[in-house]
Amino acid sequence: MSGAPGGTARPPHADATPQPRSEALPTSLEQLTGPEALRAVPERALPALAAEIRRFLVEKVSRRGGHLGSNLGVVELTIALHRVFDSPHDVLLFDGGHQSYAHKVLTGRAAGFDGLRGFGGLSGYPSAAESQHDVVENSHSSTALSYADGIARALRLQGSDRRVVAVVGDGALTGGMAWEALNNLASADYPVIVVVNDNARSYAPTAGGLAAHLGRLRERRAHPVFEELGLPYLGPVDGHDVPALEGVLAEAAALGRPVVVHCATRKGRGYPPAEGDAVDCLHAVSPSGGTGERGWADVFGAELAEIGLQRADVVCVTAAVQGPSGLDAFARRFPERVFDVGVAEQHAVTSAAGMAMAGAHPVVPLASTFLQRAFDQVLMDVALHRLPVTLVLGGAGVTGPDGPSQQGLWDAALLPLVPGMRVAAPRDPARLVELLREAVAEREAPTALRHPSGPAPEDVPALRRVGGCDVLHEAHAARALLVAVGPMAGVCLEAAGLLAERGVGVDVVDPRWIAPLDPELLRLAGGHRVVLVVEDGVAGGSLGARLAQAVGSARVRSLALPVEFLPHGERAELLRRRGLAAGDVAAAVRRVVDEDSLTVSASVCDCLQDVLPYRGER
Repeated sequence: MSGAPGGTARPPHADATPQPRSEALPTSLEQLTGPEALRAVPERALPALAAEIRRFLVEKVSRRGGHLGSNLGVVELTIALHRVFDSPHDVLLFDGGHQSYAHKVLTGRAAGFDGLRGFGGLSGYPSAAESQHDVVENSHSSTALSYADGIARALRLQGSDRRVVAVVGDGALTGGMAWEALNNLASADYPVIVVVNDNARSYAPTAGGLAAHLGRLRERRAHPVFEELGLPYLGPVDGHDVPALEGVLAEAAALGRPVVVHCATRKGRGYPPAEGDAVDCLHAVSPSGGTGERGWADVFGAELAEIGLQRADVVCVTAAVQGPSGLDAFARRFPERVFDVGVAEQHAVTSAAGMAMAGAHPVVPLASTFLQRAFDQVLMDVALHRLPVTLVLGGAGVTGPDGPSQQGLWDAALLPLVPGMRVAAPRDPARLVELLREAVAEREAPTALRHPSGPAPEDVPALRRVGGCDVLHEAHAARALLVAVGPMAGVCLEAAGLLAERGVGVDVVDPRWIAPLDPELLRLAGGHRVVLVVEDGVAGGSLGARLAQAVGSARVRSLALPVEFLPHGERAELLRRRGLAAGDVAAAVRRVVDEDSLTVSASVCDCLQDVLPYRGER
């Protein structure tokens, strides 16, 4: 079934100039309290409403940071969805959530954008805690169709007439999980509308055969693969034409079964800087007034490009994040050695395993939060075969404003479980360069290098190196040892300074490689009565937990994070609220060194609750 109702679907508008206000519009977007108010807006006023929403998003997102280009491209589509379907009775799902800002505006949350992505403010993704119109909070791509399938199955069992609509991008459709869901939907008879938001991009242009197929569909030169699976197909329809969208969505809803609606949109629409950005159409922007400092990913990318000049066997596999991960510099020099596999982390890791089997040394940059999607492949496809694959995990630790499903809290607990895996945590740019070279020099085992997101700090020099560990600070007759994991080195050094003012001497050491345990770290720990390991990952499975097991939990205290999902907010604010600021670390040291006995038997988690009682607000 092809074409929009009433004739041939028109191509996306070429004119991106925002239209003037209409007298029929509410005086402010804050008066759009929900979909009912939207449905009362006359059709002739909808173009002006879309333009007003775009102006609003450009202003607010530029100030607060967040996803911009992806949201500008779905304004009309979101308007049409809320005029055809009755949310929250009908269930609207946004795959990944990168494109949910217009949805937030239209469901009565415009006033909250002044606090977008700040602690206690509006989330940058859908959030059930914010609104009954949000269901899925997970911001990982390619998941919405599986959620839709499960929700629709349960509603059918309940005899409900509620419909389920899943908006999924063409980039997200490159993920295997999306096709697992489509395979099941194709044989179902419950109402699920799959809206393909096709802007030919994820971060960058969408890679692979599906992208080419959708391109042919936009030009009406192919038979839809969806129909070959048994799914009715409607489209392509102009994703910026609200009446056309309303017509095709109503037709899809009337079918009463799974159907694919193909919408052609333009990422960044209505904002010339986004439309003219050839890199990612301003997919995400930093808050206005940003420093423009060199980031961790920039340091990684520049050094990898230098390594590429020296090592012809080094290749790179990216899961649709070449730019954000820092690979652009390498790709400019060696385009034939960079392979974009789409939003497919599992395939990326196993493909890298195959490359390593054939003699290459693959480097696979992933966001830390996406590593767990490919954990089985790391374990069974890479480690089981003892292959020299290097994972570079950006956004490790507390990342901040993007919220619970984007925090990189789990990799440091998961990877030490992998036999033979070596895990590095650089504290500064110089160590990132150094540890990256050590990682790619490994030829008989997998390695992982985890680094934070955001601007890279100043280098923190070491006093000396003991084994693989850097001694950063020494005090006469030190009463405790602070083990600083990665970027927590700065916090530990500041804490050491605060303690020195109180007459408490501590040593500070950076282990550099956090797995496996360095024998010299064990020796250093054994030479101190009290050891506090400071890290911004979860306590369970942390370096502190493993060190406590090795040398005795009565001696080692783990200053890490509770095993829970962190909310969104600035990194410094989240660390402070979880007791991991310098003052908190110093207070913890004073507390444990003043204890009468250091032989109390307690687990690492018990110690965590004792030393750093949770006092942060959700």
